[in-house]
Amino acid sequence: MDLGKFLYEQEKKRQKARKAQKIVEVKEIRLRPKTTDHHATFKVRDARRWLESNKKVNVRVQFRGREAHYPEIALEMLNEIAEELSDVGVVEQRPSREGYSMLMVIAPLKE
Repeated sequence: MDLGKFLYEQEKKRQKARKAQKIVEVKEIRLRPKTTDHHATFKVRDARRWLESNKKVNVRVQFRGREAHYPEIALEMLNEIAEELSDVGVVEQRPSREGYSMLMVIAPLKE
């Protein structure tokens, strides 16, 4: 077999594998510890819509100033959101602190 034919077949295999690949899009909602319940419901509704269309959702609570000294408020918010979205998604990454924010990843449920 010559080299040109071999490289051509390898490229075809690579293209076929790329087509079969499943691309998971990641969306993000950002909240603050002082975000009202009314505004949080809008954000959760968006997250629900994204999870139903098989997209992962990052839920980030951003701290400012002294808010960073009270991570339990953000942890409580993230747990409430995870509970609200438990029918369409599962928590893939538990809430973790990253500098001045706390992040949680929710993935859509398998069918």
